[in-house]
Amino acid sequence: VFPSLAQAQASVANEVYQELGQPSVFLFCPTEYCSSLCSPSPSQSCYLQTIGQELLPGIGVIWTGPKVVSQELSAALLEEVEGVLQRRPVIWDNLYANDYDYRRVFLGPYMGRAPGLMLRLHGLLLNPNCELQANFIPIHTLGTWFRSELGSCAHPDDTGMEMAAALGDSEGPREGSYSPQEALDLALRDWVVEINQQALEPGR
Repeated sequence: VFPSLAQAQASVANEVYQELGQPSVFLFCPTEYCSSLCSPSPSQSCYLQTIGQELLPGIGVIWTGPKVVSQELSAALLEEVEGVLQRRPVIWDNLYANDYDYRRVFLGPYMGRAPGLMLRLHGLLLNPNCELQANFIPIHTLGTWFRSELGSCAHPDDTGMEMAAALGDSEGPREGSYSPQEALDLALRDWVVEINQQALEPGR
């Protein structure tokens, strides 16, 4: 019925999106969801070009970065992705994911994400370790990174400014001031407090 996989996917996604009343959050994960899956590149991918052209503008598109598990995310890459998708991507961040290898547990701070990255994002989802307790530092340091990004007050829309004001960040960190080591130190201090509180609970 459809001339290409991309047109079929976009058509079905658009129909479901409209049938649901065009909800404010509706996410689409493309078959090519990272640079390593694109041929020859994101900007020259016929598949992504079709998705960008055919998918309704209210639908968010998921992207994981250069690879499925990306050690770094750059503004230049996200600018390229935004151009071909005709919208800012929603990052599905697999930095901490270990569902593909249970021997891997990442307890380090949120890192490898360029300062000012929020300017290029429609949203960010963190795929955590499967072990619940192992995610205190990842989520805590992600929060510190996010607060640092908001503190720059450089977000192009009113939503970012309102969120920064709500968090009381007018005197907060400026763009580029995020330090993974400082974020880790802060997370470790708070985690020790949490562990000590749990140790005092009955039955612990």
